[in-house]
Amino acid sequence: MKTLKIIKIGGNIIDNDAALASFLEAFAAIESPKLLIHGGGKLATQLANQLGLEVKMIDGRRITDQATLDLITMVYAGKINKNIVAQLQSKNCNAIGFSGADGNTIRSKKRPVKTTDFGFVGDVENVDTKILQVLLDHKVTPVFCALTHDKKGQLLNTNADTIASELAIAFADQYQTELYYCFEKNGVMRNITDESSVIKEITTQTYQGLIDNKIIVDGMLPKLNNCIHAVQKNVHKVCIGKPEMLFDATANFTTITK
Repeated sequence: MKTLKIIKIGGNIIDNDAALASFLEAFAAIESPKLLIHGGGKLATQLANQLGLEVKMIDGRRITDQATLDLITMVYAGKINKNIVAQLQSKNCNAIGFSGADGNTIRSKKRPVKTTDFGFVGDVENVDTKILQVLLDHKVTPVFCALTHDKKGQLLNTNADTIASELAIAFADQYQTELYYCFEKNGVMRNITDESSVIKEITTQTYQGLIDNKIIVDGMLPKLNNCIHAVQKNVHKVCIGKPEMLFDATANFTTITK
């Protein structure tokens, strides 16, 4: 079975021109079929401040009203996505930009209001890989931003980690899927202030113990929940760490497996 690498990059890479260029150089060199998913970085918040739009966050999650949705659509699907695609073309990696609405690839439903109304935020319901498979067969690399749709004409702001996980799951019956979350740390650490304290491997069995012992807390919880969900749904492996893990065999990072 062929390997498909699905790689998600966070804002810390997008916000740094040199880091993004270095990452895209390494990404373009990956020969196996691949997909890229990117977050939004700080650009949306910076632009909101320039336009006088209030940025509302609850527990680190953006409240997406109509004005915010308009803004992030311009930034995520426009400036950031097309900049990445253009840079990949310069590195001889034929790429095409996607939101979940394009090709009806990712359909979501608006998150129901419980204690908080997050606005136009989507929870993924369905992934259709047919068009993506055609592109991969022709050596074209899809590049996804963090937007999906509800099949009723509404775009929805959707967590990029979740999009990456759901894409990996959707392809798991056609490929040996490998999911990589690239961010600013070496991986999941026992001590957040000690870069050398990386946990090399987390399994579905050891995960709960790490939560119970307060080693995995706060912002890492949703990311790790996506990782565990992916391996439970037959994604071959999930890796978390700095982008170097993609090409450096000696790199320090965390692998999540069954």
